[in-house]
Amino acid sequence: MLKVYNCIVTAHDLRLVVLAAAVCALSSFAAISLLRHARSADIKMRRIWLAVAALTIGFGIWATHFIAMLAFTPGVQSGYNVALTGLSLVAAVLLTGTGLAASLESSSRIAPWFGGAVVAGGIAAMHYTGMAAFDVAGIILWDSELVAASIILGALFGALALPAGLHSDDIKWKIAGVVLLTLAICSHHFTAMGAVSIIPDPIVTVPQSAIPPVYLALAVGIASFVILLLTFAGLSLDLRERRRHEAEADRMRGLANAAVEGLLVSNNGVIVTVNDSFAMMAGWQASRLTGRPLSECFSDGAVLTHLATALNKPVESTLRRRDGETVPVELIMRKIDFAGELNDVFAVRDLSARKRNEQHIRFLAHHDSLTGLPNRAHFSERLEHAIADADNIPGKKLAVLCLDLDRFKEVNDLFGHAAGDSVLRAVATRVSEVLGDSQMLARLGGDEFAILMRDVNNPAAAGDLADKVLTALRARDGDSQYDRISSSVGIAIYPDDATDSEALLNHADTALYRAKSDGRDMYCFFEARMGAAVRERRLLEHDLRHAVSRGELHLAYQPQQHVVTGAVTGFEALLRWRHPVRGDVSPGVFIPIAEESGSIMEIGTWVLEEACREAATWKSPLMIAVNVSTVQLYNADFVQELHEILLRTGLPPSRLEIEITETALVRDFNRALMTLRRVKALGIQIAMDDFGTGYSSLSNLRAFPFDKIKIDGSFIKAVDNNAQAATIVRAVLGLGRGLALPVLAEGVETVNELEFL
Repeated sequence: MLKVYNCIVTAHDLRLVVLAAAVCALSSFAAISLLRHARSADIKMRRIWLAVAALTIGFGIWATHFIAMLAFTPGVQSGYNVALTGLSLVAAVLLTGTGLAASLESSSRIAPWFGGAVVAGGIAAMHYTGMAAFDVAGIILWDSELVAASIILGALFGALALPAGLHSDDIKWKIAGVVLLTLAICSHHFTAMGAVSIIPDPIVTVPQSAIPPVYLALAVGIASFVILLLTFAGLSLDLRERRRHEAEADRMRGLANAAVEGLLVSNNGVIVTVNDSFAMMAGWQASRLTGRPLSECFSDGAVLTHLATALNKPVESTLRRRDGETVPVELIMRKIDFAGELNDVFAVRDLSARKRNEQHIRFLAHHDSLTGLPNRAHFSERLEHAIADADNIPGKKLAVLCLDLDRFKEVNDLFGHAAGDSVLRAVATRVSEVLGDSQMLARLGGDEFAILMRDVNNPAAAGDLADKVLTALRARDGDSQYDRISSSVGIAIYPDDATDSEALLNHADTALYRAKSDGRDMYCFFEARMGAAVRERRLLEHDLRHAVSRGELHLAYQPQQHVVTGAVTGFEALLRWRHPVRGDVSPGVFIPIAEESGSIMEIGTWVLEEACREAATWKSPLMIAVNVSTVQLYNADFVQELHEILLRTGLPPSRLEIEITETALVRDFNRALMTLRRVKALGIQIAMDDFGTGYSSLSNLRAFPFDKIKIDGSFIKAVDNNAQAATIVRAVLGLGRGLALPVLAEGVETVNELEFL
């Protein structure tokens, strides 16, 4: 009895065995390549490629079997039944084609496994049909155990082959599918061949119709050639498809890298690929992120779980960078088909800039942008909380200190707004340095500041704090002329002066106005009687802002006469305000208010233009004298404004005289000198007003281009009964003669005063 597995080495041509294995491998490669190509084709083309793949694997199985059979030389006459040989080829093509088609069924996950098992069934059907076609001069016996083993091995490797080959576009899976399909064919064939036993019997003859081995070899050669053609076709398709995928991947990678937002693709919690934007955001190289767990970048599992149920909806989370820092991000997740598989893609937007902007906006909503101090809204909120806390503790008091800068408007007008901003920042710094942890400084607006002082044991403590604040502001730490800051402070105590925040602030503000009225650079506690006076002053300030537009201001003209001849040489324009309710308001009352509130600029311009227009109508070319405030003098546009007023009114410059007090000169000597020289260049006369009072200095008469000296009226009133005043007047008159400057005595009202002069 001849056992086939005993004679595989002795009775087989090993070269043909190797050839059979090679044909099997080539057909498996072609079949897997064509099957993968069919998967991505449309329905019509899929059927065509499935048919080609079925022919490839069917012919491959058939050729493998019969090349291996040709390699076997049993030593007795043999041949092959034509019908059964053809039927074995048809069975191989049909059954494997059915299995390949079943493996592409997308509605079932087990389709590739089932299809692989059907292909294994086609291998078995082909083999045993082919063995049935084997006519030999003897009796063929079968080992049922090995037959069963061959079917099981073929089914096992076949069931694994198609799922592996179709798993993904990765070349590793394709190679795995080819190897498993080759093993399915070869293991089945050689195990089945081992189940065959041939007992030579001379009585048994081979039919004349049987195909001789030489013809079968020709048929197998043709089949092998077809397999080679199909293999090369599958290879070319595979290469073309791979190039297409690579080109598409490059294009998609380029598009992804062009995106400003980070893009990340993951599969089952593992990162598949990322774009450059995400890699930069995460602090990694893009290639090193591939294959890492998604949790390395996004550790909040709850967010990822929520994203899976809220596709295409933005969710805020944090990205953990390689260096351990976290970045606020916005995530949007959706499902995509990537590389033939369903993956999760995340769009990642860096929220760092937005978070910083939001934080800055929140800061600006509660703080002053110039000084960084809390603003009025924040201060009011903290004051409300402090009052609520104080209400819960019997006997607990707190204080509010309101302060603003003395003559701050002049700082802006004289030195510019940049200097004013510098002063405000200096105030914030100096005051903050003397405050305790429980005390709060806020800028309410302009040059207004407020301090919240908790836990006030007695009013003296609030006074001590005000003293510290004023001392800190008075200190010099530089050479700037505006470095020494003067401020007034008003203090109100809760609950002694008020029981709510608004009233407490108002009362502190009222005390502040009293401090300003009493001399500035000091502090003052609120008293109930202050309210009416402060309200009165504020009403005047409000009405004065509208006095020009309402036509309530007018000019009176005081004559200036020669003391010897009595001839009128000119007039001085005197400002008067007739209030519609209060009647005539004294200039000594409303002029200081106008200077403090800043309305003096509008009023001063009106006075100059009105006086020049009036003087231009006089038949005699008399002089017109107009007082100019310090704020006007240091206004950068003052000289230009003077020139325009003269052009509009038609008054010759030589008929206009502006009167400047010496107080205005000490603020900024060089700037005042430059301004007055420009005024003089226009042809306008300049008089020193109120000489002998304030900051009188003989050096000013030499330095500045004055055309006249005016003796203050307070000296003239005292010449009859005060020898010192009379001596001062005589000295000034002598000084004027010596300097060749006319001297004007103000306020001469009696005959005795005139005779003295």
